[in-house]
Amino acid sequence: MNFYVLPFPQIDPVLVNIGPLPIRWYALSYIASLLLAWFFARKLVSRASLWGGRARPDAASIDDLLLYCTFGVIVGGRVGDALFYDLGRFLTHPLELFRVWNGGMAYHGGLIGALIGIWLFSRRSGAPLLSVSDTVAVVAPIGSLLGRIANFIKPELWGRPTDVPWAMVFPEADAGVFARHPSQLYEAALEGALLGVVMWMAARRGALRRPGLATGLFAAGYALARTFCEFYRDPDPLTEALGEWLTKGMLFSAPMLLIGLALIWRAAGRPHAAA
Repeated sequence: MNFYVLPFPQIDPVLVNIGPLPIRWYALSYIASLLLAWFFARKLVSRASLWGGRARPDAASIDDLLLYCTFGVIVGGRVGDALFYDLGRFLTHPLELFRVWNGGMAYHGGLIGALIGIWLFSRRSGAPLLSVSDTVAVVAPIGSLLGRIANFIKPELWGRPTDVPWAMVFPEADAGVFARHPSQLYEAALEGALLGVVMWMAARRGALRRPGLATGLFAAGYALARTFCEFYRDPDPLTEALGEWLTKGMLFSAPMLLIGLALIWRAAGRPHAAA
């Protein structure tokens, strides 16, 4: 047994109270993610050299894309959490669906919602669908990074019991007195920071000149990172676990990996736009 564990940093999940309105880190992570993604997406589509002449959204239209993706992520995340993980609770208490400040956002549900938003934006704006999805793919890891940090602060989605030197005892009663992997930080590092660096480097090295390549890299990269981290995350035995090690997070990531690899293969076999 490991008697040397890192103390959990006691961070108030409420940053500040403005009158009766609490401003929570969890909500701020979504707001900051969307605003940062909007800022970098505008920069991305403004750099013509990255696209090699490919048609793409113009910088002004990214404002509309932000709205489409925001609604898609929020609605998809909440509906996905209900359908994938806790349908019984939402059927019993349907108003819980609107209490987004309490957490409960399924990543894969939010991803589906964002894809619907991307498709609707593409139809309305006339921008090629893969150009829009490639733009979003490059900046999407920002949301994973800040969202997983918010999960850590809350705290929720902690890891499995372990005796590694950096294990932590989380203060929530449901976590028990076990030292656990800080799996939220693993996900922030891999699904967020590392994948973000990979996506940005790929964009600078010409990925945006091949339609669908950036989208495929993100889908496959996230699926691999999420599957790896699921081995260290402690799944809810009633809503997430599918066996001793298999989880719904792994199951939902499998089609992402296959679709991502298919997009990479398709993009690699097509001529890229001129540098």
